[in-house]
Amino acid sequence: MTPELLTLGMFGMLLVAILLGVSLSFALGGTAVVFGLLMFGPNGMFTIVSTMFGSMWSILLSAIPLFVFIGVALARSRIAEDLYHAFYLWSGRMPGGLLIGTSGFAATLSAMTGSCAASTVTTGLVGMPAMAQRGYDRRFVLGTIGASGTLGILIPPSITLILIGMQTGQSVGRLFMGGLVAGLFLLAMFMAYVAIKSWRNPALAPPSDTTAPLAERIGSLRAVILPLMVILSVLVSIFAGIATPTEAAAVGALAVVLSVAIRGELTLDYMRKISHDTASMTGMVIWIVFGASAFVAVYGGGGGTRFMTSFLLGIEIEPWMMILLMQLITLILGMFLDPIGIILLVLPIFFPIVTALGYDPIWFCILFQLNLCIGYISPPFGYNLFYLKTLSPQTPILEIYKAIFPFFFLMLATGAAIFLFPEIVTSFTAIPAR
Repeated sequence: MTPELLTLGMFGMLLVAILLGVSLSFALGGTAVVFGLLMFGPNGMFTIVSTMFGSMWSILLSAIPLFVFIGVALARSRIAEDLYHAFYLWSGRMPGGLLIGTSGFAATLSAMTGSCAASTVTTGLVGMPAMAQRGYDRRFVLGTIGASGTLGILIPPSITLILIGMQTGQSVGRLFMGGLVAGLFLLAMFMAYVAIKSWRNPALAPPSDTTAPLAERIGSLRAVILPLMVILSVLVSIFAGIATPTEAAAVGALAVVLSVAIRGELTLDYMRKISHDTASMTGMVIWIVFGASAFVAVYGGGGGTRFMTSFLLGIEIEPWMMILLMQLITLILGMFLDPIGIILLVLPIFFPIVTALGYDPIWFCILFQLNLCIGYISPPFGYNLFYLKTLSPQTPILEIYKAIFPFFFLMLATGAAIFLFPEIVTSFTAIPAR
């Protein structure tokens, strides 16, 4: 089978399986089995099995259940509610103050959980009632929450950045640093937009009539101590070179357990629930990794990866246009596919091209990750769009699309800034990290 026919066949079958509602992990794995048998006969099964076992031995994969555990444990506790209350008290009497605080809260959740779902849904559940009580515009609120929730896979700890490190061989610590810089840059863009729009039209996000006493506001800062301990235990240990991402994840998991125990919430029922949720979410992620590994092994074994790399390198365009083309492909795929599947499918094709063109690999990976974030709020199938629909069932999906559009363009502008001025990221990622 020629590489051209293999490409059409494997990706065509994958697309049909996804459209029929088959889960991504089994769509990838099933396609790999079918074409493995067609290409190599029974020996193709050995290729698939050996590839999956090779993935199992990756030490970085052991960080995934630990980071998932951190996110689930925090979501099941009342730490997030107390943290939001602190943001609520400090929002002040400025127009849009609570919405700006909500963006900061979502970013903090992202740094604790590494999950878009946890960040978006928790922020909505905790923050929307308070903003509805103040008379905030629902579309404005939904757009801000949906966009801020995408920071969950950009601000570390991020499972997708770990997978990018696995696929490319780049330092996860430096990827985390780049993700942190890009995430904070994007957060600043969101906050500036909310502040300017609220200042120009205070009716969209009315200021509070009263201000909490200073003593109460200072007292609320106690709620920040434990989340800050969790965040610092992970990020500082990585950036300071004290621990690998896997070791830092273990430290973070211990910090979460201690935080919950200090609050008196550590019960047998609590541990049972978070253990079940962690196992379920980890299983979902790992099966996608296994399915994608098998798909890539068969596709690469049939010459497909070399064919696509040679095809793209053979296009007569400027190197910077090639980078833009790859980012555009990533953005379009993000509108339809799970980010984990995209990473495992296209990075083996894209990354050799990036290194051949001489671009900074960390810079490219952060741009790649940013486009995955944009995919989370891109119609028609962005995950965060459906999370918002769940949070506000009475809001038509077209209204949610309209609510997201300003933030969609803000994220594109952030990507353009990082593309034009790589120093925004590379000046920080040059710092040694494990």
